[in-house]
Amino acid sequence: MNKFCQSCGMPMKKNPGNGGTNSDGSKSDNYCSYCYQNGAFTSPEIKTAADMQKFCIGKMKEMGTPGFMAWLYTRSIPRLKRWKSK
Repeated sequence: MNKFCQSCGMPMKKNPGNGGTNSDGSKSDNYCSYCYQNGAFTSPEIKTAADMQKFCIGKMKEMGTPGFMAWLYTRSIPRLKRWKSK
């Protein structure tokens, strides 16, 4: 299992669902439950790594993370498995 979601970069140990689910109901080793359910990504409007970075920064700011720290935490998103091939 990856230590971080390969879509949003969230630490998998912080994922309340303990990972997303594949189409057969098994746990995904690559994606968190926020990003991936029943074998599909949950937010079709997020099409690029830049979209995901913007979304995650917004969510972290809502939770009280300072903007600069949110930006730092999302810098690696373009290098994650979901976005590497795009």
